[in-house]
Amino acid sequence: MAPPTADPVTPRSTDPSVTPSLADPPAIASIANLRDVGTRTGGRVRTGLLYRSAELDHVSDDDAPALQGLGLRTVFDLRTADERAARPDRVPPGATYRVADVLAGAPGESPAAMQRRFADPAAATETFGGERGRAFFRGVYRDLVMLDSARDAYRAVFAGLATEDGRPALIHCTTGKDRTGWAVAALLMLLGVPGDLVMADFLASTRELGPAMQPFLDAFEARGGDPDVLRPLIGVHPEYLEIAVEAMERAYGSIEGYVTDGLGLGAGTVRLLRTGFVEPGRGTEVVRAGVGASAGGPTTLDPSRPEAEV
Repeated sequence: MAPPTADPVTPRSTDPSVTPSLADPPAIASIANLRDVGTRTGGRVRTGLLYRSAELDHVSDDDAPALQGLGLRTVFDLRTADERAARPDRVPPGATYRVADVLAGAPGESPAAMQRRFADPAAATETFGGERGRAFFRGVYRDLVMLDSARDAYRAVFAGLATEDGRPALIHCTTGKDRTGWAVAALLMLLGVPGDLVMADFLASTRELGPAMQPFLDAFEARGGDPDVLRPLIGVHPEYLEIAVEAMERAYGSIEGYVTDGLGLGAGTVRLLRTGFVEPGRGTEVVRAGVGASAGGPTTLDPSRPEAEV
């Protein structure tokens, strides 16, 4: 689900207090929330194979060579038809553009329609004030796991990532935090990345998007709105990912069950993902002890661990 942006989110975080990973891609100012998925995995996942970001509609001429320099072979766009029509991607030469519309089957208003509510602070407050904003996103994260359209979309993404000629790849939605956040978190869990690092990568979107979202908060306040109404919507929170994991476990038992039964991918695809992404010598098995409290235990994600602070 896109946050309430009246305009495209374009600038990447340039906060001088934020020190990016040395393995992160070079800063591309016109692409928000861009990072290499392998950089926060404790060395388990290879870098240079998968990137995540916000939408690519606003890539500047100056930044286009840097984007092309990532060597992308595939761009997965998780946005809805309305979002894609309003802000079409600028896909780098040589990359195959693939649509995987996660929320095509979502009930209620489309993400684009929801965003238009934020032109009216009174309407936004009525819909998302108090705890209603968090409640809304709790529902969104359950949908990311359970919707037929979401499972179809993530099946296509995971199957595409399993092929060597589909990598390097980039996954994005509107701001790269929710639909993209679950795609990346599920993949990292499947690859055996410890849960605290999965959570750390998920939470990094709030920091990365903060500078880009501040002008929107300021404009909302200038129109008479309370910025606190929007804060649950413009970042991510540990409970969002925890709810998705809980829904996954309740329906499918484990991350492997989600991928094989929920997404309908075979053991061969799982093996290709693990051998393709896991660094040599790190093993291709899922490390449950690093995700849950004990081997074979529930897939808990602990945001209180120091490693989750990014």
